[in-house]
Amino acid sequence: MTKVRSLLSDAAILLGDRAEAEILLAHVLAKPRSWLIAHADDPLADAEVSAFTALVARRKAGEPVAYLTGRRGFWTLELEVDPATLIPRPETELLVELALARLPPGGSPRVLDLGTGSGAIALAIARECPHGRVTATDASADALAVAQRNAGRNRIVNTAFVHGDWFAPLAGTCFEVIVANPPYIAAHDPHLAQGDLRFEPAGALASGPDGLDDIRRIVAGAQAHLAPGGWLMFEHGWDQGAAVRGLLEAAGYREVFTTQDLEGRDRVSGGRAA
Repeated sequence: MTKVRSLLSDAAILLGDRAEAEILLAHVLAKPRSWLIAHADDPLADAEVSAFTALVARRKAGEPVAYLTGRRGFWTLELEVDPATLIPRPETELLVELALARLPPGGSPRVLDLGTGSGAIALAIARECPHGRVTATDASADALAVAQRNAGRNRIVNTAFVHGDWFAPLAGTCFEVIVANPPYIAAHDPHLAQGDLRFEPAGALASGPDGLDDIRRIVAGAQAHLAPGGWLMFEHGWDQGAAVRGLLEAAGYREVFTTQDLEGRDRVSGGRAA
């Protein structure tokens, strides 16, 4: 019979990534990755080998590991993901950190997460600020359903989910902080046809000829939904910092900033309502 050690070794060579092979086998076996080390010489059932081999083949063809397992960690959360949602990425945690740092002390701050997808940003903020009230919107009903399940799975109750495009379902509501990880890739960027991006929802990735169409809409619409002195912050591409600061300044935001990620690339920009 095939043993854990040999199956992993062959898959790691095929994929060129030992960690991915371990993640996929741990998923098939419903075990933690640490179990694979302790049980390296255990034999596997034919059905387990077949299921793992099928996943490895799909990964070799390019499907993201997160979609193959249906899970991705973000912040302190374990999130469900599927092809209706973007896969949460570690660099987006910077946006969570910046939002938490700008929440007003005390009371029940109101936070809005636009285009929530899997709910990663909204739920991370809600987890860290249990006295706050977080609203999460998405134009995709399928994505919103994933976010709602993630709230339940992580036992986060201070988040409300609203179906609609950007600010459309939010008439008359204001927030102390508005955050977003909007589409920001140029529509004809060749990266959209490469790697994991091929499998993620195109509408959550690309936004017009320069990638800034949705950011323009968010910058223009946010002030009507910000409390006095409230903050708007959003993720963007590494080469868009100067452009988005210009949009924020032209729209009258104060204290406009751009913060770089751990790799020294422009990642999050924002500004404060008058």
